[in-house]
Amino acid sequence: MSDLAATKKQRTAQVLCTHAGTFHCDDALAHALLRQLPRFADAELRRSRDPAVWDQSDIVFDVSGEYDPPRGRFDHHQRGFNEVFGHGFTTKLSSAGLIYKHYGQEIVSTILGEPVESPVVQQLWLKMYGDFVEALDGIDNGVAQYVTTEPPRYRSRTDLSSRVGALNPRWNEPSTDDVLLDGFNKATELTGSEFLARLDYLHKAWLPARDIVVRAVEARKDVHPSGKVIVFTEFCPWKEHLHVLEEELSIPKDELPLYVLYPESEKPDAKWRIQAVAVSPESFDSRKALPEAWRGVRDDALSTLTGIPGCVFVHAAGFIGGNVTKEGAMEMAIKALDL
Repeated sequence: MSDLAATKKQRTAQVLCTHAGTFHCDDALAHALLRQLPRFADAELRRSRDPAVWDQSDIVFDVSGEYDPPRGRFDHHQRGFNEVFGHGFTTKLSSAGLIYKHYGQEIVSTILGEPVESPVVQQLWLKMYGDFVEALDGIDNGVAQYVTTEPPRYRSRTDLSSRVGALNPRWNEPSTDDVLLDGFNKATELTGSEFLARLDYLHKAWLPARDIVVRAVEARKDVHPSGKVIVFTEFCPWKEHLHVLEEELSIPKDELPLYVLYPESEKPDAKWRIQAVAVSPESFDSRKALPEAWRGVRDDALSTLTGIPGCVFVHAAGFIGGNVTKEGAMEMAIKALDL
């Protein structure tokens, strides 16, 4: 056994190491993710660019110029590095993505208290990469979010990477090791809390909504023979689930849902909404907007125009409307299909 291996064996506490100096969102999140695992919860943190310190560490991330998981090396800066998450994702990984790729299933399993092999863990592991981690990989590696030569129409400085960056000392403030360590610890807490909040939402709200959408999609031809109208008896976040399920179920293009109906609230006398399905989850364009003649018209004037009692409104953009009753909203949907 080498002296280095013997030294590591003698240690009881794990050692995590990242680079010294200015920190970024990816190394802060990588640190926060590792801390979710019991064996690293009380690990010693070292911030150093000294190879001798790396050799005394169990996990080295965002520094060292090596990607070697069996040796605990997770850097992405070296020449020739092009690792991606896989599973359909093609964004080059940062240290956050590397840690999540190798430890993410175990992390999600630990947080949720579910077996690693459970469908819930597997689904949320992938979902959290796409919803949370991938953007940080892209930002850290300089991957443009949009493929265009047009300049952005506005700037955002409220994203997680920007907020972590702001925790570094300003150019005209002291930048000692202690100040940087304090900022890095704050960044770890910030990224970790946001990761946990997103996972909690997906587990307790997003995932249960999928079951509701599945039932509604399966029953769509009972609602209307075209299959182009979907009715939810309760509101839930349905847009993303619907587009995913359409692919999974291989719904023919000429049978894709065009309108979704749902109550405004859980009250027995709640009004009903009719919403046009967007061409994609991120799009503001509808597959078939509500008729142009209805847009911007309200109440009795809209009921007279459509010949449908109880109309409340149709938005000027035509993507959503309302009726006092479910039956009225259904009439609006059926009539809109033919216009």
